[in-house]
This record gives sequence, C-alpha cells and structure tokens, in this order.
Amino acid sequence: MVKFLLWCILLVLCWPLALLALLLYPLVWLLLLPFRLIGIAVQGVLELIRAMILLPARVLRGPSRA
Repeated sequence: MVKFLLWCILLVLCWPLALLALLLYPLVWLLLLPFRLIGIAVQGVLELIRAMILLPARVLRGPSRA
C-alpha cells in the first residue's frame, strides 16, 4: 500500500518518471530474484550449521518438561 501511495505521489509530481518506474519494476524484480533465492539457500545452510553446533548442548540438557 505504501509503494502504491508513493507511486501516486510520483505520478502527480513527474508522470514520465512514474510510468518509467511502472515499466521497470517487473524487470528489476526479475533481476533480483536469483539473489533472493541465494539468500534463502544461505540462510538454510547457516540454520543447519547452527543446529549441528547446538545439538550436543540440547542432548546434554535432556528432555524438556513442557
């Protein structure tokens, strides 16, 4: 919603720039998609490493009383 309101303000102030932004937004989104996928993969690997490092402490702590 905020992006739409900012675009509307840009449309009032400078309509050619607003139309250019409207046309370029899908292209920028497609260009940034591989970086998002790499970020998700790296986050998963780091969570796996964190779980492996903390596993001995969780095993030594014993069962939880929840």
